[in-house]
Amino acid sequence: MKSRRVVVTGLGAVSPLGNDIPTLWENISKGKSGAGPITHFDTTLFKTRFACEVKNFDSQIHMGRDARKFDTDTHYAVDSAVQAIIDSALDFEKEDCHRIGVVYGEGIGGIRALEDELAPYFLNPEKGPRFSPFLITKMISDMTTGIISIRYGLKGPNYVTTSACASASNAIIDAYDQIRLGRADVMLAGGSEAAICPTGIGGFNAMHALSVRNDEPETASRPFSKSRDGFVVGEGAACLVLEEYEHAVARGAKIYAEVAGSGLTADAHHMTAPHPEGDGAVRVMRNAIEEAGLELTDVDYINVHGTSTYAGDIAEVKAIKTLFGDHAYKLNISSTKSMTGHLLGAAGALEAVITVLAMEHQTVPPTINHAEGDEDPEIDYALNFTFNKAQKRNINVAISNTFGFGGHNACIAFRKIENE
Repeated sequence: MKSRRVVVTGLGAVSPLGNDIPTLWENISKGKSGAGPITHFDTTLFKTRFACEVKNFDSQIHMGRDARKFDTDTHYAVDSAVQAIIDSALDFEKEDCHRIGVVYGEGIGGIRALEDELAPYFLNPEKGPRFSPFLITKMISDMTTGIISIRYGLKGPNYVTTSACASASNAIIDAYDQIRLGRADVMLAGGSEAAICPTGIGGFNAMHALSVRNDEPETASRPFSKSRDGFVVGEGAACLVLEEYEHAVARGAKIYAEVAGSGLTADAHHMTAPHPEGDGAVRVMRNAIEEAGLELTDVDYINVHGTSTYAGDIAEVKAIKTLFGDHAYKLNISSTKSMTGHLLGAAGALEAVITVLAMEHQTVPPTINHAEGDEDPEIDYALNFTFNKAQKRNINVAISNTFGFGGHNACIAFRKIENE
């Protein structure tokens, strides 16, 4: 069976830099930081007291009173999907909804709901369990895709992927494959996460994974700089409407880009640390580019994983140089986590959206917070990290990298095409 082409026809996002696509892009292209003091809970006794929170979000807009039945991660997911569907101009009354599915990625799921329910019990166990009848539906991560499908009557493939910080990229790749293989014509693909809570922040603090720059949160995420001291947690959701090319053309849809190829590999090295030479990262990028039928020299931009951790940034730079050789110095590279923070299981979805927007606007978003004199001797600064200011350039091919604890690596290749 011939593989079918897959294109992006709709985008949606709830993020630390805006709860809609225009606001997100405006802030990303201007190099704005989404970091600030945590407001979701009292952080007085925590090592890290800041994060990239979603701001001014109203779950009632799209969920009404039903919002109380679900965790914040589901609120974000539903909102991102509604936006993407509206943007795509899909009319489900004219579609075969048995051929439309939903796949989202989540690394953690309803952790806030679990905290809220367990705390009263463990503080007063003698009173016995008094859990909400909605505890399970709030906690389980697959409720995001379930609720989206129920809302619109979408009866195609429906599930959640979990591969740590690669989760949402895995979801997009799975959705892409569902369409390529003829199992669906349209897929809503994305990710959501809402882990800015005591367990999330405390747990990552215990691992020494987070930045502790409490006095300067806006500049704390500084990928590829010598003074980086860990990542900044973010939250939110993003969604891409993926559609079979002929199906999109037949209904006159706007096409943002083609999903041209994908890669999935494992480091098989360490529970949390990347392979020091970026072995899995090399292979996953190569796989995506080869599957797309492209040459290495076709790639214009890489939205890198770039978490602002010591080992991770070095390994990814080594991987890019190993794979691309001389062409590595002709690429633009940027870590948008420097602005959005690290959305964990949702990172791949938000960064895929940003990558598509970069192609739409022919503008590479920056890696912010790099200062002169803050160079790491283990990083080659002849590479173009797009430091501090967005750059205009022709972007015909871009790839998005996401890597996760457990050694999971995912890469998605996008190609710009014109409506035919």
